[in-house]
Amino acid sequence: MKKIELAHGSGGVLMREFIEKEIKERFKNKELEKLLDSAILKTKNKKIAFTTDSYVVSPIFFPGGNIGELAVNGTVNDLVAVGAFPKFISLSLIIEEGFLLEDLRKILDSIKKAAQKAGVKIVTGDTKVVDKGKGDGIFINTSGIGFIPEEIDLGYHKIEEGDYVLINGPIGLHGFSILVSRENIEIEGDLKSDTAPLNELWEKLYENKIEVHFMRDPTRGGVQGVLNEIAKESGFDIILYEEKLPLTDEVRGLSEILGIDPLLMANEGKMIFFVKRKQAEKAISILREYEFGKNSEIIGEVKEKGEGVLKLKTKLGVTRILDMPYADPLPRIC
Repeated sequence: MKKIELAHGSGGVLMREFIEKEIKERFKNKELEKLLDSAILKTKNKKIAFTTDSYVVSPIFFPGGNIGELAVNGTVNDLVAVGAFPKFISLSLIIEEGFLLEDLRKILDSIKKAAQKAGVKIVTGDTKVVDKGKGDGIFINTSGIGFIPEEIDLGYHKIEEGDYVLINGPIGLHGFSILVSRENIEIEGDLKSDTAPLNELWEKLYENKIEVHFMRDPTRGGVQGVLNEIAKESGFDIILYEEKLPLTDEVRGLSEILGIDPLLMANEGKMIFFVKRKQAEKAISILREYEFGKNSEIIGEVKEKGEGVLKLKTKLGVTRILDMPYADPLPRIC
């Protein structure tokens, strides 16, 4: 490899190889080693989750949201994925000269609204302006801090044989909404991004003492990419049940027409939960009580220690291996 490709940022094999070889090898430390959605930092009195993310989505405005609320929700969910309760966010804007002030105000208003909904504060930030033609409108970077209860210890090491795999609603909505908007595809129905903060769902599971072993939000690389990574890191085989995968009619139709598997498409308002088997049904009933969990489903389970592979049991009863995607089929989705 001599040059960076779009695929290096798309959540698949190339991105994983890049992070392992170019980033992880250079900056070795125990916090980075885990490669979780947020770093877990232990201080004398608290466990702190710290994360950062940059947003370059194209188009900036899309069905169901825009780059601003996407940045807030994405950062909140990365903190939630390690068991944290999000508290503070930074906001850095890289704006291209000539960007419409009206559009900037819309984005800033959506950031304010999203932060209020998630219960987090914007406490610091930065603004830069670049020459016209060198910024593609606007890019946003956000960092977040949250606090993790002392007794919470989520990680690959906590996953057990028999755990059920849960998700809080239909998959592929964000990726397909970006695709439809970017390519001006006309469809019937109401396809929108699922961008949403998921800290309330985690809060309710925690309050009800549900034994959650691991969480991950399936953004770039989709459900298939994320579960491949979890299977590899944990050493457990994971099986998905095709008939249990929640899909909207719009996503199902686009998938059939375009030949793109929803399992590979990005999500921005979904969390995958690994829950102790005996508590999975209770967890589902709790999640379904809330706005962003009303269509929650048990979609798979953790099998025995093996090669650490992801498998799909189809509606016909055939089981096949789902490989790690080479790259997200659609770059710049977040």
